[in-house]
Amino acid sequence: MNKIIVADIMTRNPVKISPDTDLLKCAKTMVKKKTGSLLLVHKKRLLGIITRRDILWALIKKSKEDLSKIKAIDISPRKIATIKPTKSIDYAIKKIKKFKFRRLPVIHQGELVGVLSSTDIFQYNPKTFPELSEYHQIREWSKKQKRLEKAEERKMIEGICSECGNQGILIEKDGELICEDCIDDF
Repeated sequence: MNKIIVADIMTRNPVKISPDTDLLKCAKTMVKKKTGSLLLVHKKRLLGIITRRDILWALIKKSKEDLSKIKAIDISPRKIATIKPTKSIDYAIKKIKKFKFRRLPVIHQGELVGVLSSTDIFQYNPKTFPELSEYHQIREWSKKQKRLEKAEERKMIEGICSECGNQGILIEKDGELICEDCIDDF
């Protein structure tokens, strides 16, 4: 993997927003674009990055303020770990592990050119994080096993979940109709 560089597998068109974008719009953009982070860019210069966790933190810590009044740049971390597109994937993996980040913005000559995420690396070479692949398989099998065990004893009805309000297949538990997603929390 030493011959593979960041530019080979990075995401070239990450989702970018203005640093002055409010958090409500950021959250809507994340949902619409199906992404976990947004890069704050002004004139091709990276000024910050926010993630779902940052928005959740703002929602909890600053709940008195409306999300539409808080700007993305206000909650973005001040220090951002970045990487050059010519660095090796091995170097990128070490940097991701060292800083415990899931993604690294890719900077070339001071301008944002992409983003490298742990998902990009994992999709390129699943053997990079063998423990993740094995853990995922064990977790999935465990969930399937629990569902199979419960299948024998439950009555399934189509309707609206009394916990989350979503419509779908429901399971009767303690006199309430609950969907499969909510049943473990109930």
